[in-house]
Amino acid sequence: KDVQKEREPHVYLSKEEVKEKIQSYNSSVTDKLKMTLNANGIYTGFIKVQMELCRPITVQSSQSQGRCAPSNTETAFYLPDGCVNTLHISSTNTVREVIEALLKKFFVADNPAKFALYKRCHKEDQVYTCKLSDREHPLYLRLVAGPKTEMLSFVLREHETGEVMWEAFSIPELQNFLRILDKEENDQLQILKNRYAAYRGKLEEALRGVLKPG
Repeated sequence: KDVQKEREPHVYLSKEEVKEKIQSYNSSVTDKLKMTLNANGIYTGFIKVQMELCRPITVQSSQSQGRCAPSNTETAFYLPDGCVNTLHISSTNTVREVIEALLKKFFVADNPAKFALYKRCHKEDQVYTCKLSDREHPLYLRLVAGPKTEMLSFVLREHETGEVMWEAFSIPELQNFLRILDKEENDQLQILKNRYAAYRGKLEEALRGVLKPG
């Protein structure tokens, strides 16, 4: 079940409460992704984000990330559904910063404004997927929920605006989308041609059997 926005109030914890929760959190961790409390009260830790993207993403060539002159090489492709990425963040990082860091980590050239972060949690034997506001702090939500992803997980999706905001895409992105659509159209057309060719062959074979002199 999807709900529109995260409406739960942010409960501000004292430094001692944060310390106790981190100790409890770390004692339950099974994958070594523990949290660390710094002297200034800011804590760091890890979150896992599942990618559920319906549209292709544009990725910059890794060669253009070095010190050499950028090659402006970009490739658009569909990301495998269910791909999970791990980020190391702090308690001060907001949802918007997490999205930007996630895209930067994998050289995604798309505008971060196209994406939204959701939380998925279990309540009363139902699974709820809820869009987080840009000012939410994912690591705080992770700390409060505990380390079990069955209780809370994060999902990256495209913004659900009712229709695609094509004006937010660059010309190279739109051209890549057209190439992908052309390829998909040609693939589907070839599948249909092969299917009807097989039907035609069976019909012709049946006709030859019927018309064959007895």
